[in-house]
Amino acid sequence: MTDNLDVLSLPELKDLRSRVERAINSYEERKKHEALVELEETARKMGYSLADLTGVHVARKRKAVEPKYANPADPSDTWTGRGRKPRWVVEALESGKTMEDISI
Repeated sequence: MTDNLDVLSLPELKDLRSRVERAINSYEERKKHEALVELEETARKMGYSLADLTGVHVARKRKAVEPKYANPADPSDTWTGRGRKPRWVVEALESGKTMEDISI
């Protein structure tokens, strides 16, 4: 590519800007990763994990919760009972059904 930006068209300049932004972001991510690896290795050499030293622990993965309720119109449509009620639960309750009626 040329050193003289004045000869580039607007689309070429925009493309160049986009590529430069991606390169900057990539560079910053690489540097962060390298720093993290170096810090983890230093902590490991001293007999610690980085989480031990920072007090930040990675959240454990939660075990999948078994569904407790099934849509009467489509039994493959289920709900665990956690979080916001699906539309079909609300509609079933409004039609006079109870939670026990739709439980699995």
